[in-house]
Amino acid sequence: MGKEAGIEIRIPIPDGVTVSVNGRRVKTEGPKGEIERELWHPGVQIQVEEKQTEEKQTEEKREQRENGSDSTGSSEIVIKTDLGRKKKKAMAGTYASHLKNMLVSVQEGFIYKLKAVHAHFPMQITLTKEGNAVSVANFLGERKPRIAKIGAGVKVEIKGKGEEIVVSGLNKEEVGQTAANIEQATRIKGYDSRVFQDGVYLVEKSSGAGV
Repeated sequence: MGKEAGIEIRIPIPDGVTVSVNGRRVKTEGPKGEIERELWHPGVQIQVEEKQTEEKQTEEKREQRENGSDSTGSSEIVIKTDLGRKKKKAMAGTYASHLKNMLVSVQEGFIYKLKAVHAHFPMQITLTKEGNAVSVANFLGERKPRIAKIGAGVKVEIKGKGEEIVVSGLNKEEVGQTAANIEQATRIKGYDSRVFQDGVYLVEKSSGAGV
C-alpha cells in the first residue's frame, strides 16, 4: 500500500504585515506590533514563499472575496506535511488557525468585554497595585478579595464604576485566558444561580480598533 500524500495549506500575508520563520519560531509584525510563538511538529514544515502564478492569485482573491476577506500581499505562509496522516493533517490545521490569528493580531488585536452584575452585593473591581491581576472585592459580601491573573502582554481597563471590564491585547490566547480568569474568579459555588446571579460575565468578543 502506497504512502498517503501530504497536504499543503497556503495563507496570504496581507500588505503591511511581515512574517519570518526562524527554526521552530514564527514571528509576525504589523501596525499593532509583533507577536512570536513556537510552532513545531515532526513532519510539518512552515515557510514563507512568494505567491504562485498570476492565475492562481486571481483564483485565491476570488475565494477571499467570497469568504469576506481580502489580501493584496505578494507573499504567503505555506504549511506542508510530508504524509497525509490524520495527526499531521490535524496539526497543520491547528497551526493554520494559530497563524491566521497572529496575522489578525498585528493588524487589529483582540478585545473581550465583560460585564459585572451585582444584584445583592456591589462589587469593587480594581487592578492590583502590581498591575498584574484584577481584584474583585466584596463579592457576595466576602471579606477577602477574589484575584484574577492578567496574562502577559494583556491590557485590562475597568470602566465606569466597575460595571464594564475591557480586556485587550495581541495574543488571542492570553486575552481569552485573562477574560476566563476574571469570569472564573467570580464563579458562585454553593448558591442557587437562579437567585444569586452576581458575577462578571463575558458579553462580547471582537478584533479591531482600540487595541
